[in-house]
Amino acid sequence: MELPFVVVTILFCLGIYTIITQKNLIKIVLGFTIVESSLILIFVLVSYQPGGTAPILDKAYHLVVDPIPQALALTSIVIGGSVTAVMLALVIKIQKRYRTLNVDKLRKLKG
Repeated sequence: MELPFVVVTILFCLGIYTIITQKNLIKIVLGFTIVESSLILIFVLVSYQPGGTAPILDKAYHLVVDPIPQALALTSIVIGGSVTAVMLALVIKIQKRYRTLNVDKLRKLKG
């Protein structure tokens, strides 16, 4: 059961590394998306119960899976998609106005 948590940790660290080290705005947006995906996976991993079943109104099952983290994960996916779309729209506006996506060149344009 430790391997999925290790994979999620690697994904999170990879996303943070991408955000910190990349100079291209699109790659930075992809880093944010990787971090978001790792956080969604941790929601699903925490709520997983081996051998669990859906919480239907029946007393026969002893081990049920909590549906709240799954609902939060679905909500997070929708919100994350919207935020990614807004970030990419801003990247397009920056590209049209300044003709570059390099963060260092954009910093030099400060007036």
